This record gives sequence, C-alpha cells and structure tokens, in this order.
Amino acid sequence: MRLQRYLAQCGVASRRKCEEIIASGRVTVNGEQIVQMGFEVDEEKDSVTVDGKTVTPVMLHTYWLMHKPRGVMTTLYDPQGRKTIVDLLPGGAPRLFPVGRLDYDTSGLLLLTDDGDLSFALMHPRHRIYKTYCARIAGKLTPEQAQRLREGLPLDGRMTAPAKVRILRSNAIYSDIEIAIREGRNRQIRRMCEAVGHEVVSLERTAMGPLTLGTLPIGAVRPLTDEELRQIKQVCGLHA
Repeated sequence: MRLQRYLAQCGVASRRKCEEIIASGRVTVNGEQIVQMGFEVDEEKDSVTVDGKTVTPVMLHTYWLMHKPRGVMTTLYDPQGRKTIVDLLPGGAPRLFPVGRLDYDTSGLLLLTDDGDLSFALMHPRHRIYKTYCARIAGKLTPEQAQRLREGLPLDGRMTAPAKVRILRSNAIYSDIEIAIREGRNRQIRRMCEAVGHEVVSLERTAMGPLTLGTLPIGAVRPLTDEELRQIKQVCGLHA
C-alpha cells in the first residue's frame, strides 16, 4: 500500500494533505525518513511514525454532517483566533477533517470524516460529483447570463466546467438562484457571478452529491445515516 494512502487510513489527514506531510519529512518507516511519494509499506510488518508517534489504521471511521454558519473557518485551527468548525463540535468529538472547504462567509453543508479514502475520492475530478448551492445575487439575472454560467466561462485563463443553473426568483433588486458545480476553485461561484455582472450577497451549500442539508439547524452536526453513507460511497466507487 502506498504510504500516503496508509496515512489517510490511519486518520492522519486527507490523502492530499498526507502527501504534504510526507514531503515535509515528518514521516518515518522502520526508523527511516521517507519523503518520496508512492513509497510502498506493508501494513502488517512496517512501523510508521508521524512526528515521532506511531500510527496505525483506523478500522472504524466517523462521518458527520455539519451545517456551517457564516463567519466560521473551515479549518481545525486559525492563527488569527477566528471561530473554526472545531468550536462547533461537541465535547469529546473524534479528530475529524473537512472534505473540501467552504469560504468564511459561505454557509451550508460540510462533511467531516477521518476516512481519508472517501475524502480523496469525493474531491477527485474523475467522480464529477456536483456540489449544489443557493445564492442570492444583486440585481436581476437574465436568462442569457444564466446560460453563460451553464456553458462555462473563463476564470484564471481556464474555462469553468458546465454548471446547472436554475433561477428561483428574480426582480430588479436581487435574484435567488440554485447553481451546481463539479469543480472547487477558490471562491468559484462568487467569481462566476461577478463575471456576468452580479455580486453574491449570500451563499449556502445545500447538497454534495446525494447528501443534502435538509432541516439540520445552523451550527449543528449529526452523523450520517447508514443509507447516506452507502449512497456517498457508491457515487465514489467505494464499497460501503
């Protein structure tokens, strides 16, 4: 098994973050520092440490859904002292990592888990998993502008992937739209709307693939149901 996958299964971090940890020289295998990607480990025989502490695979994973409020960082720690998602977790909660991120001023659905394989699969472009948002934007979004969002437009020199867009209500002051994207570029929806002439006033993620926010109160967390876990693993090609 590749080292970065082994670390993810140990609950160290997401697989991509584990690659950064390896590259920074914090990992040893049988006492030898390993910095190259793709190093193979035998999970039955090899001794693996991170920052000097032995890590072992986590057999049972935890999966929680959070309704992140605005004004909360999608990180485990913020050097500026701002509130983070950790502050919303109940006492004694296991160490979980967010799958992807929501901007500081964006609210909505956030999946937290210690399952590195699922986190990696959900974020991998090949699975083309839609993230659905409800946005309130300033001004009236025209059908022509909505079509531009659907077809894709240039951001940072690259076209955005086609999006699903529905105009829920619209007047001269504001428009409420539902938009679903498969990418995760920095502040993508806000920048897409700005590109067609509209500022985003508020933004909430309501779904990630088959997972939906439902009636979960703002700031609350709950475990995934068995059926939700089966569905999200199915769309990622993982066995439940």
